[in-house]
Amino acid sequence: MAGTQETSAGEARLKRAVGLPQVTLFGLGSMLGAGIYGLIGEAARELGSAVWLAFLVSMVAALLTGLSYASIASRHPRAGGAAYVTQRAYGRPMVSYVVGLAVVCSGLTSIATQSNVVARNFAGALGIDAPLSLLAIGFLVLLAGVLFRGISESLWLNAVCTVVEAFGLLLVIAVGVSYWGNANLLEFPTNEDGSALQGSVVLLVAQGAVLTFFSFIGFEDMLNVSEEVKNPERTMPIAMISAMLMATAIYIAIAITAVSVVPWRELAEASGPLTLVIERAAPWFPTGVYAGITIFAVANTALVNYVMASRLLYGMSKQGLLPAALGRVHPTRHTPYVAIGVLLAIVIVLSLVGDIAALASSTVLLLLGVFTVVNVSLIVLKRRPGEKPGAFEVPVVVPALGAIACATLIVVRIAEGAWTAPIIAGSLVAAIFVLYLLTGAGREGRIDAFLESERAS
Repeated sequence: MAGTQETSAGEARLKRAVGLPQVTLFGLGSMLGAGIYGLIGEAARELGSAVWLAFLVSMVAALLTGLSYASIASRHPRAGGAAYVTQRAYGRPMVSYVVGLAVVCSGLTSIATQSNVVARNFAGALGIDAPLSLLAIGFLVLLAGVLFRGISESLWLNAVCTVVEAFGLLLVIAVGVSYWGNANLLEFPTNEDGSALQGSVVLLVAQGAVLTFFSFIGFEDMLNVSEEVKNPERTMPIAMISAMLMATAIYIAIAITAVSVVPWRELAEASGPLTLVIERAAPWFPTGVYAGITIFAVANTALVNYVMASRLLYGMSKQGLLPAALGRVHPTRHTPYVAIGVLLAIVIVLSLVGDIAALASSTVLLLLGVFTVVNVSLIVLKRRPGEKPGAFEVPVVVPALGAIACATLIVVRIAEGAWTAPIIAGSLVAAIFVLYLLTGAGREGRIDAFLESERAS
């Protein structure tokens, strides 16, 4: 396989330097992220004290796509991720191009958003009187330096951040577990007069699951580093499934703890729900330390997305979908340094734009579209004669249900009535398509060469 060699014909390649513990923590860090620190309050507003049900249902829905990605990783551990598997399944470069850049867009908006959050929290915690934009740029340059240094260094930093943010969540569980049993865990929100809300319990849980589904997304990030993982055919499925199960256990325990310590109505209105839980259950614990833990969580989210986006650009370049320069690898560091530099320039600009919340929200729809396409891609590959199976295979019903679940979530989000995100998402897809047409010179020859090399391997 092309990605298994450090050099080929004098050309530097990515280096297989990542083991099972590192890639598992990479996935867990991506799933835990910064979202849970505020998401628990939003989920409580939707589901009351039954918020744990939303995490359970959304985990089942996410696990379908997660299993599909695990199977794909055991078949084709490539840095191109979704772009690679769609090109292999459909043989249509335009589809692969749109899918790949849609994932990159989601990563870029996340990195830019988190850089501003880190800058704001860092300045507030240390009382630094400096332009937030300057702090955000400094943070981004630091991340780029770590990524350039090497994948091992990047994932060790991720491991440190993941351990810190997991400690913050486990601390909440530890100080609040004695409160378990204090709350009715099936108390749903009611109208002001105490009457039940319109709609069935099933509908309420489904709406809450839509909100919490994205807490489990991390398999796309993991797939894009699989070209740098040792024995990826077996390591990647174990890492993906382990990360999802650990995240599920933590999320459900957090949900039960939070509503047991703080009434769900207060939790829904709190600006920092988990900080409030700590204040109630452990008033002796300095909340400033917890604010610091949040910074680690936010920084880790940016780091994971930066790693993912740089490897995806590298992989798409190797497929012939993007300029060849983006596929260059540093001869001693074995990192895609051109892709890292290009991404740095883009996210610095995005971080200076300011509020890109609408753009970030729209990329959620793009990711759901990508997951739908990837699930169907696995079905195509499984049914194709002569396609070599992977070390981890799932029944065809798994990607089929995964595609249905993701497509359903797209419909539910659009049906919520907020048209800004769908319009922006549609505009992004159109812009990516136009970019594909405008940058087509010389692409077909490189794509044909790539496909020929794939058939030969």
